[in-house]
Amino acid sequence: MPAEHDDHHQPGDIAHHDDQGHDGHVHHSGLRGFLADLFKPHSHDAADSVDSALEASAEGIRAVKISLVVLGVTAIAQAVLVVVTGSVALLADTIHNFSDALTAVPLWIAFALSRRRPNDRYTYGYGRAEDLAGIFIVLMIAASAAVAGYESVRRLIDPAPLTYPWVVVAAGIIGFAGNELVASYRIRVGRKIGSAALVADGLHARTDGFTSLAVVGGALGVLAGFPLADPLIGLLITVAILAVLRGAATDIYRRLMDAVDPELTHEATATLAATPGVLDTEHLRLRWIDHRITAEAGIVVAEHLDLVTAHDIATDAHHRLLHEIPKLAAVTIHFSPREAPGVDHHEVLDRHLDGSL
Repeated sequence: MPAEHDDHHQPGDIAHHDDQGHDGHVHHSGLRGFLADLFKPHSHDAADSVDSALEASAEGIRAVKISLVVLGVTAIAQAVLVVVTGSVALLADTIHNFSDALTAVPLWIAFALSRRRPNDRYTYGYGRAEDLAGIFIVLMIAASAAVAGYESVRRLIDPAPLTYPWVVVAAGIIGFAGNELVASYRIRVGRKIGSAALVADGLHARTDGFTSLAVVGGALGVLAGFPLADPLIGLLITVAILAVLRGAATDIYRRLMDAVDPELTHEATATLAATPGVLDTEHLRLRWIDHRITAEAGIVVAEHLDLVTAHDIATDAHHRLLHEIPKLAAVTIHFSPREAPGVDHHEVLDRHLDGSL
C-alpha cells in the first residue's frame, strides 16, 4: 500500500551532511574562469555550506548593515564631489551608489521577516520575503539606469564644462574601492547562505565599482582634450547597469518560479536510482524556501516488501539525498509497490486528477 515517509530534519541536525565543494557546476580555469566568477558568480544553487535558517538570516542582516554603512559613506563622499566638479559621469555613478545602498533596507526587512516561525496561514514560513526584496532591487537597478541615461543624454545635448577633473579621478577610485569591498562581501555571504537577492545585490555593487573606474576614464579623457568623454562614459555606465539588470532579473525570476539548477535535479534523480531497493522514481520536485531546499519524491519498491522494510529503503534514500544535495533541509518520500500487470494502485487518485470523480 502506498505510504509517505516524511522525516523533516531541522537544519542544525544535518550540518554534517553538506558535501563541501560539490556545487553541480562546471568550473572554468584561467582567464575565462576568473571573468566568469567576477561578473557571474556561481548561482545560489551552488551551495557551499549548510547553516541553520536563523543563523543564515542573522548573517544576512549583518551583511546588509555593513553594506549600508560602506555604500552610504561612499555615495555621500561622491555627491559632495559632484557638486564641486559638475561631472555627469560621476553623477550617474553616485546615483547608482545611492540606489545600491537603499537596496539594503528591504533586504534587511526581508531577512528579519524570514526569522519568523511558520503559522497556520504561512505554513512554509516567511522565506519568500527575500524574493520580494529581490524584485525591489531589480526595480532600483532599472531606475538608476534610467536616471543615468537621461542625465548623460542631457549633457551631450547641452554640454557643460568639467571642473577639477583630478578630483573626479579621485572620486572614481573611492567609488570603485567601496563598491568592490561591498560586492565581494555580499556575494560571499549570499552564496554561503543561499540568498539569491543578496547575490544579485552583490553583482549590482560590483558593476558600480567598474562604472566608477569608467568615471575615471571619462575624467582622463577630458584632461586629454575630449570634453564629451564625460557624458559618453555616462552612457557606457547606463549600458553596464542594463547588463546587470538583465542578470539580476533572471535570477530573481527563477527563484520566484521555484527553479533550481537542473544539475541538482539530475544528481538527486541519480541518487535515488542508486539506492538499494529503489526500482524506479515516480516523481522528483525540488524548490527553494528561504535559504534551504525542500524535496518531494516518489519511489517504487518491490511489491512483496513489508512496511518496515519499505520504510527503511525510503530512509536510506532520504539519507543519501542529504549527503548529495547541498542546502537540502527537508525531504518527503512517497513509496509505492511495483504494480503487477493490470493493477493500478493510484487509480482512485488518477480519477480525481482527470475529473472523473
